[in-house]
Amino acid sequence: NLIKLLNDNPEVKIQINGHTDNQGSEEYNMLLSESRAKAVYNYLVDKNIAPNNLAFKGYGESRPIADNENEENRQLNRRTEFEILK
Repeated sequence: NLIKLLNDNPEVKIQINGHTDNQGSEEYNMLLSESRAKAVYNYLVDKNIAPNNLAFKGYGESRPIADNENEENRQLNRRTEFEILK
């Protein structure tokens, strides 16, 4: 769906945001979240999405959508999202 959206609207620019749970060090989680976001970026570029319409950023454990009290909630925090910039 995202590839179709970007192909149908070539003026749209997005940022892929990577996130983690709170397991591990902050430094490790920052690197992991950036790697997640970059993997999505690379996938989209491989699908012929213009790289200048894409950005990526890792947020580590700084933006949870659920508390990290149990495994189910930690799984929710391990994610990538996209944000429309333009």
